[in-house]
Amino acid sequence: METGEIEKSKAHIIIEIIEYIPNAVVSKTIIKKLTGNITASSFDAGEELAEKTSPFDNYIQIIDGNAELTVNGKKHKLKLGDGIIIPAHASHFFNAPEQFKMISTVIKSGYEE
Repeated sequence: METGEIEKSKAHIIIEIIEYIPNAVVSKTIIKKLTGNITASSFDAGEELAEKTSPFDNYIQIIDGNAELTVNGKKHKLKLGDGIIIPAHASHFFNAPEQFKMISTVIKSGYEE
């Protein structure tokens, strides 16, 4: 069954599971479940994602290059290895001053507590 996820029980090099595409933002699902998902994304230099909000916390980790993330109007410059939690319901958007890749982890359960 094709789920769009990467193959289980097989080692991979995280930075190599997604390519840079000129003038594009590309995303690949690593794991997608009802309770959350993990996605790898690549941004070509000059690209951005429109401002949005999510009802869930979102953990971002930069795995290549440098990124700019604006959360509730505050700009964060993120470099290779940096991680940040975008809080649930926070307005946010990404900007790529240069090419970068990131992992996004969203966990949709546990908010009942």
